[in-house]
Amino acid sequence: MTLNLHSGGELVTYDQLRAVPVPAATDTHLPLPHHELVEMVRFTLNYHGHEIIEEHHAIDHEGMRYFGLMTLRSSYGDYADTLGLRNSNDRSFPIGVAFGSKVFVCSNLSFMGTHVIKRKHTARAKRELPALLGDIIAPLQAERIAQNQKLLTYQQTPLTDMAADHAILDMYRRDIIGVQRIGDVVREWETPSHDYGAKTAWRLLNAATFALSGKVAERPDLTRDLHQVIDGVCHRVH
Repeated sequence: MTLNLHSGGELVTYDQLRAVPVPAATDTHLPLPHHELVEMVRFTLNYHGHEIIEEHHAIDHEGMRYFGLMTLRSSYGDYADTLGLRNSNDRSFPIGVAFGSKVFVCSNLSFMGTHVIKRKHTARAKRELPALLGDIIAPLQAERIAQNQKLLTYQQTPLTDMAADHAILDMYRRDIIGVQRIGDVVREWETPSHDYGAKTAWRLLNAATFALSGKVAERPDLTRDLHQVIDGVCHRVH
């Protein structure tokens, strides 16, 4: 799996990430080196018993913005639990941590929940960051169990083409996909590029995330909203 950014960006190793220049601090802004966020998340995950088996890192806007993915050891057959990270030193967005899944057959990403640390980059915020990350990661085990149950429900929920069409239109209405992506989702639903099994909610989820490839790491809220659409379809079926 690789980290694919819609805006382009540059894939880097962790050692390269450590070498990314950090802008000078001001009286009101203390930049957080991207690798320090990675190190804090690594420590917190390990403390709570989660094993990282794969990492990917990318930078954008001359190193001012960072996006990362951490794949966690999982016992599921079709996907792995994934943590998405982001940080910016140009004040374009706050530190963010998102939890979701990566499908093995195609590396499609989807995030169920996102956590944003809405703190300015100050010396005080930097001191508080490890505790804030702990608050986010401490309940992760329960979230992993809930995600597994949700995705099993998707796999066990058959959908008609009409139900899928209604859901795809709902994705458009909620600005999850643009009008130019509607056809991409329909094609991936009808003739998938990978084996997602029969026509179920699971296949529809993957049709949408396939069409959103490159945007998910930058905007995890898209697939959080996508899950709401798929959940609604499953509720109507059951």
